Amino acid sequence: MPAFPDGEPAPETGELPAASSDGAAARPFAVYVHVPFCRVRCGYCDFNTYTASELGPGADRQDFAATLGREIALAQRVLAGFPARPLDTVFFGGGTPTLLPARDLAGMLATLRDAFGLASGAEITTEANPDTLTPAYAQALAAACFTRVSIGMQSADPHVLAILDRTHNPDNVASAVAAAKSAGLACSLDLIYGTPGESDESWRHSLETAIGHEPDHISAYALGIEEGTKLGAQVRRGLIDDVDPDVQADRYEIADAVLAAAGYDWYEVSNWARPGKECRHNVHYWKNSDWWGFGPGAHSHIGGTRFWNVKHPRAYAERLIRGVSPAHAREVLSPEAREEERIMLGIRLREGLSIPPTGKDAIPTLIADGLIDGAAAIKGRVVLTLRGRLLADRVTYALLGVR
Repeated sequence: MPAFPDGEPAPETGELPAASSDGAAARPFAVYVHVPFCRVRCGYCDFNTYTASELGPGADRQDFAATLGREIALAQRVLAGFPARPLDTVFFGGGTPTLLPARDLAGMLATLRDAFGLASGAEITTEANPDTLTPAYAQALAAACFTRVSIGMQSADPHVLAILDRTHNPDNVASAVAAAKSAGLACSLDLIYGTPGESDESWRHSLETAIGHEPDHISAYALGIEEGTKLGAQVRRGLIDDVDPDVQADRYEIADAVLAAAGYDWYEVSNWARPGKECRHNVHYWKNSDWWGFGPGAHSHIGGTRFWNVKHPRAYAERLIRGVSPAHAREVLSPEAREEERIMLGIRLREGLSIPPTGKDAIPTLIADGLIDGAAAIKGRVVLTLRGRLLADRVTYALLGVR
């Protein structure tokens, strides 16, 4: 698959190419807010996160909301020439956004609303650690116009949680879900499968426990062992086994069967939801809509231009204090690259995508191999089968004409 370039320097003004606004009125506009703080760093995580003790004044939790406000003001200036587009979705991720006081999340959302407006029925989500989502916190989120929370359950097996370095109390998942529901918030649970030491039985138990909480939405992700993580070092030293792709494929099939039987439909390779409860923000990513990523290390995509912020919170804050964009680099996608991304991202959705010209010759083989739905292909669309979801990269290569 063609590799994307490292990017070119981003202008300090944050200015985007004039063509970025072409057709913008027809594209939804979303926002991601990266909150980089965690109580501890989990052994498997390679996200851009920091514990409180690592950061000093100007980059710590107390200053974060004010610093983010500076980037929102910059984005408002950069997008002044675009058609007015109220935000369709806002997603606070991390890190652990709920380590911040609820008033800080509310304040950042209010600043975004003042800058861009919120669409009618806007979806506003925050990720949450089960130990931090109390009834009072959930009520404060609801009062600030948040509509849903995504709770990091990961597993119901204490042994698996220990391997992942997850420190939350598993019993608090139930209380966090109850707090969200009592506040009128929709609820999603995040799970991880394929952890060394996990069994089919423990994975089924995690799924059934999650379903028992009756969330609206469940995400399930295969564990990846990443370089530079504690878990990666343990695998390298032989202290724990590496992940087994065949075992992870088995666990995915278990997840799909158990979730489907409980009324959760897959709508994206790693996401299942009750009808009408899909995460719209997720879908914006897979459809390559416009979104601005705020916060250290956050990535954005506006009208075919991708750009990404400096990673460290101190460098991020210092640039904004100087009045310059925190963007480190950017990439202006060619029409060919945009088509490649349409294929790579769109294939993950249940609705699939129209058959691309580069992939027409591969369709008969993909059908014969049981990777795509033959009836959908007759109608001109590529829709993954269950086997195809497990081998989505193979389908993508074929559709791109890569041998």
